[in-house]
Amino acid sequence: MLDYLAIFKKFNEKRIRYIVVGGLAINLYGIPRMTYDIDILLDLDDKNIKKFLLLLKGWSFKPRAPVDIMDFAIKEKREDWIKNKNMKAFNLVNPDWAISEIDVVIDAPVQYEKAREDMKRIMLQGVAIPVISIDGLMKMKQKTGRQQDLSDIRYLRKLKK
Repeated sequence: MLDYLAIFKKFNEKRIRYIVVGGLAINLYGIPRMTYDIDILLDLDDKNIKKFLLLLKGWSFKPRAPVDIMDFAIKEKREDWIKNKNMKAFNLVNPDWAISEIDVVIDAPVQYEKAREDMKRIMLQGVAIPVISIDGLMKMKQKTGRQQDLSDIRYLRKLKK
């Protein structure tokens, strides 16, 4: 968890606006589940995106797709990737890190602005981590239909009771 914490601590120091979603959000709600990446929603404001990309570029993360990392900052390119490439997330990878992949979800049923309204801040070893609400997380997971996500939804429903 220390690698995750170091990343989130740096995001917070740089005032990058993000919300944790996906398997790590499940873990942060106390449900044990294997995950090897960080999935986030990112505020797609130009300055915020550039701060995020420059930080990850400095850590030697690169896009999995054959594009320049800074292309993600161009709104028209993101829209093209969603429409013509069916891109759901911008995958950034670094094989030298224990956390080798960070996925910025760009085509989701819950966007950053809506998720921000009811997100939770979970404190972990002194680091405040913004996490999507349980309802928002279930909404995102329902769209995929994957077996793991359906299992996650069952656990999240139990947690809500």
